[in-house]
This record gives sequence, structure tokens and C-alpha cells, in this order.
Amino acid sequence: MLKTLADVFLDALIDCAKLIPFIFGVYLLIEYLEHHSSNKLGSALKKMGPFGPVGGSILGAVPQCGFSVVASNLYSGRLITVGTLISVYISTSDEAIPILLSEPKLISKLWLLILIKVITGIAAGLIVDLAVRLLHKENKDEPFKELCSHCDCGHHSILHSAVHHTIQITVFIFIVNLLLGGFMEFAGEDTVKKILMSDSVFQPFIAAVIGFIPNCAASVVLTQLYVEGVLSLASLIAGLCTGAGVGLLVLIKTNKHLKQNLAIVGVLYVFGVAAGLITKLIL
Repeated sequence: MLKTLADVFLDALIDCAKLIPFIFGVYLLIEYLEHHSSNKLGSALKKMGPFGPVGGSILGAVPQCGFSVVASNLYSGRLITVGTLISVYISTSDEAIPILLSEPKLISKLWLLILIKVITGIAAGLIVDLAVRLLHKENKDEPFKELCSHCDCGHHSILHSAVHHTIQITVFIFIVNLLLGGFMEFAGEDTVKKILMSDSVFQPFIAAVIGFIPNCAASVVLTQLYVEGVLSLASLIAGLCTGAGVGLLVLIKTNKHLKQNLAIVGVLYVFGVAAGLITKLIL
């Protein structure tokens, strides 16, 4: 028992340690931009128009855990649109890519998976941004206002503020990762298999819910279950489209608008399930 708890603690610690450079880097950039060129950058990003989700989806497909964290912070700082944020979340694949690369017979499926997720991310981002514009729901907050509303950043150096933000987010992620890691360890893979209802038409809906687990372990479990034949490709796509790693955790922590956060979760679920069902019909 003690060894298992120690392993869970160590895994949570290692996962957080891997994210620290990404978190610190983006906060250092945000603090620099806030102090030196926030108005210019905000104007430039607004002029990108519909191309934000395209770039976000392509960059999100790079196999790493940090970009969803970066995107969450940039959105909380009002530097990217909600469509761009969603495109990053959907295309992010985390550990799925290296796991599938380790299985030579599944490499062809890997490229198909990446392509479907990138296309879904672009489509979802463009649709969401278009809907926001048509409904006149653009966020009028100034860049950085929400992100820095309680930290008194203006009275500290750039380095001090970046370190302060990084510590806050890292501790938050560590605590949640520790709790989730404990659940995954003690619940066991057999329990997860039962929850996923193998061979059921409802599997993509369930996999998409599991994908929301804000931990890299979710993508590992889903991908491994696919490798073992328990999960279909359609269900894997649904689960990985909603699996934004710890990006959602950071969003909840840094973006104080609960309705916005819930709407983002809802959009991710709808597009994730849709991508899975369409894949099932076509393939």
C-alpha cells in the first residue's frame, strides 16, 4: 500500500515537473507582453480573424502536454479566441502518439487519428468563432485583465509575477493529479473496461467523458485499451478529442467565468462524440 501511494505521489510530481517549463515560459511571455506591448499584441491577434483555429489545431497536434496549458493561459489573458482554444484542446494528443508509434501495425491508424483530430479541431474552432461573432458574444475584456485581476502584477517585476503564477498553477495541478492518479491506481484497468461498455454503440459517448479526466493518464488508458482491442478507433477519437490534458484544469483555475468554462466543456463533448460517430460511420 505504501509503495503504491509513493508511486502515485512520484508520478504526480514528475508530471508536474514536466509542465513547469511550459507554464513558466508562457507566464514570463504574458508578463512581458503585459508590461511592454499588450495593446499592440491584442490588436494583432484580433486581426488574425478565422486563421487562429487553423494554427491552433496544427500546433496542438504536436505530441506534448504543455501546449494546452499555454493555450488556456493565453485565452484567460484574452490573447486568443475561444475557437482557437477549442481547436488546440481537440487536436492535442499527449501520450497517444508515442504509444501508437510503439506498435508498428498501428502506425497507419496513427496518421489517420492525427488527421481526423486536426480537421475536427479546425472545424470546431471556426464554427465556434463564427457563432460567437453572429451572436455578438465577443468577450470585451482587455487583454490580461482577467488573468491578472487579483495578483497585483503591476507592482512587481516581470520575473516575480511569472514565478508567482507558476507556483500557484503547479500546486493546483499537482493536487488534482495526485487525486486522479490515486483513483486510476486503486480502481484498476478492469473497472475502466467495464465502464467503457466494450462493443456498445454508446462507447464513444462514454470514452468522451473519460477523456475529460484532466491528466495524461486518461489518454494513456484510452490508447492502451485501443491497442488491446477493447476500444474502437471511433471511441478512441472521441476520448482523445475531449482529452486536453491539464489544459482544462488551468482554464478553470485562471478563467473565472464559470458559464464560459462549462460552455467550452460542452462544445468539446459535442464535437468529440460527433468526430467519433462520423468515424464509425465512414470507417
